Amino acid sequence: MCRRIKVLFSEEAESIYQDLFRKANISKKERMILKAVDQKVEFIKMDSHYGNPIAKQLIPQEYFIKYDVKNLFRVELPCFWRMIYTLKESEKEEEIDIIIVALVIDIIDHKTYNKKFGYRKQ
Repeated sequence: MCRRIKVLFSEEAESIYQDLFRKANISKKERMILKAVDQKVEFIKMDSHYGNPIAKQLIPQEYFIKYDVKNLFRVELPCFWRMIYTLKESEKEEEIDIIIVALVIDIIDHKTYNKKFGYRKQ
């Protein structure tokens, strides 16, 4: 049985990715973040559990509602940005293939991450 990992982007993550792509030719920061996202996507394709798991009680309610998440992983990016993804149940395309879908939900800066996950400045 062959196991493949397919990485997809949510609309929000795709929009942020495209924005980073547009700015990458004039901004070193955006270029670094974009390159890291591409690199981390490749890592996720090799190991679906590459990121740091986020405890269920810390998962924002909006992710449960919007994406029906059962798990959530965080990947560190440059400049304190984060990429958030979930693993969806396997889909069978053929008898010999198992597809694991890693859905990138968000690509966010540190301030937005802290706000979304309920962390406060000390």
